[in-house]
Amino acid sequence: MIQVLVSCVMWTLVASLLILRRGRADHSITYASAIIALSMTLNIDPVYLAIDPLFGGTNLITLAGDALLMIGLYFLGRGVLRAGDYRPRPVRMAISLPTLIIALICVTTLFSFAHRGTTTTTFMSDHGHQPLAGAYSIIVFTYCGVVLAAMLALAISQYRIANGALRVPATLLAVGSACGLALCLTVLIMDVTHIIGALNLMRIVETAYGPLTLATFAFLCAGFIAQPATRSLMRRLRSVRTDAFVMQLDPIWQDATKLRPGLSDVHETPGIFEEPEAKLHRHVVEIRDAMIDPRVNFEITPSDRALLERAESHLLGEGRASASPATIDPIDLGPRQK
Repeated sequence: MIQVLVSCVMWTLVASLLILRRGRADHSITYASAIIALSMTLNIDPVYLAIDPLFGGTNLITLAGDALLMIGLYFLGRGVLRAGDYRPRPVRMAISLPTLIIALICVTTLFSFAHRGTTTTTFMSDHGHQPLAGAYSIIVFTYCGVVLAAMLALAISQYRIANGALRVPATLLAVGSACGLALCLTVLIMDVTHIIGALNLMRIVETAYGPLTLATFAFLCAGFIAQPATRSLMRRLRSVRTDAFVMQLDPIWQDATKLRPGLSDVHETPGIFEEPEAKLHRHVVEIRDAMIDPRVNFEITPSDRALLERAESHLLGEGRASASPATIDPIDLGPRQK
């Protein structure tokens, strides 16, 4: 049941990113999410039982699913890493291609030499007492834990430099990464206790596995969905504020251009097709030009001056920490556009 829920959550993330990121050239996070979703789908019992016999019936799909999970987490981590300026050396080493390749070679080698038996949906329960099988699982989840720890550090960094609504996605990613770390620690304890034969302790720790798995993927998916959704909402709110400033400044602008015709009267303007930001900028500039031109006598009230200053601050993006290039770009989570 947990596998089905997690798989549904991951495919929901993939669908959401395809919609929210459809205009972007970089789709690395979408691809990474699809890889992890495929990994989770392979762990669904009926799917596993249907596919594994096609590959010899020796639980090779266990290795495939775990390898896909590691690869997917690698690309997720790389996406988050490239999106910000906080890139300490330990984080870059943890989320690096050589680290992934070494981990994949180790787990493939250990899995190849372990006794795998016939197709079973409870591979670690059946064979986890073997040192080779236990070491295989330990390396898989140690790698996942290292990547999640790096993602947690990056999410905390983004939370510190973000403001307002943009802290919500960073918080969700941080919580998801922390739950993932707890999940990896849980699996490591289960592996060790299984190898040494402390089965009672293993079963006690195992009770946390399902809830932590669901919490990890739910929070991570919510964080990745919240990022483009939040940025899209903020763009819409900014557009509404821009339109409001244009409407409020329009009477002042008309009075200003009557006394001092500006570019609006010299050059043909695009009218209703003009970008709202460009129109607001033109209004502000032409009002300011009329105010400082000694050839005309144009003055505005203190309240109008305050409105003009607010419009200028809006155009400059003052108070919008979300516009800072150092923050995660939730639409891309990939290389930032220059």
